[in-house]
Amino acid sequence: PEAVRQFLAQQENNVIQIARKILERNITHVIIAARGTSDNAARYSQYLFGANNHIPVALATPSLYTLYESPPILQDALVVGISQSGRSPDIVSVVETSRNQGQPTLAITNDPESPLAQAAEWVIELHAGEERAVAATKTYTTSLAAMALLSTALLGDQSRSDDLNRVPLWMQSALSMTTENLGRIERYTYISRSAVIGRGYNYSTAFETALKIKELTRIVTEPYSSADFLHGPISVIEAGFRFPILVIAPSGKTQADLAGFIATVEERGADTVVVSDHEDILSLADVPLRLPAGIPEWLSPIIAIIPGQMVALQLTLAKGLNPDQPVGLKKVTETR
Repeated sequence: PEAVRQFLAQQENNVIQIARKILERNITHVIIAARGTSDNAARYSQYLFGANNHIPVALATPSLYTLYESPPILQDALVVGISQSGRSPDIVSVVETSRNQGQPTLAITNDPESPLAQAAEWVIELHAGEERAVAATKTYTTSLAAMALLSTALLGDQSRSDDLNRVPLWMQSALSMTTENLGRIERYTYISRSAVIGRGYNYSTAFETALKIKELTRIVTEPYSSADFLHGPISVIEAGFRFPILVIAPSGKTQADLAGFIATVEERGADTVVVSDHEDILSLADVPLRLPAGIPEWLSPIIAIIPGQMVALQLTLAKGLNPDQPVGLKKVTETR
């Protein structure tokens, strides 16, 4: 919460100025280059800018710029690179090449002196402070906040700005609420596989939660939308075989669909861990993880990821692993 609060205080004016410059250009779509955790922030942006700003967002294919040396010719695109370190050559290459093509470029990074920041026309600094653990947490939530702030600045909507400034308080509440039932997660210490389900804005939350569980616990955990899971993967559920499904179901357009999904997979024999602010939906869960009420759906991923991060932490400790140093990983990964 403090990292997001500091980011908003430090970057609001800068982002407003960047938004004004973007509006001066003939932007019809956004291309985002990212890897890992930052890629999940890009997934959030697809729903955020699509629903709120009516701007389509696509994820870049960095290998076209590096390995194949055949980048697409862009026109009328805002090209964004998201990277906590700003040092991965493939992400830098997308931004650098796009700027050379005359496209407006934006870097979102925790290091304003990084190669990515140097390559871009504009920079949004995350101000998250040093993140010593290998698995990114506060740089993820500040990246989401950066995209939410940019979307809001492009709209010039004061009510949305007011809601965004409430996010740190909702985050703090979520941290407190999650601890109420977190110990019950230890029943899944010895599972070998699981799934995380999210839809709409929280499709990104499903991906990021699954990534954290895989990184920290080494449990094979796959992310899906509820619709995609029902189109085939539901067959992996076996009665009598413990298969936990973590469902991200905050208030919004997708909540009714997710309530039906929970009922369906429980009938098949799945255990459910449910992140929600709705009492009836929480009552369906084997492990309910409560969210604070009143969060606008477009901001919910910034708060809903916190229970997912805490689940990963709890399972890691229960397995006797080091949550700050996951096996086989390092803090900065540079890919080409």
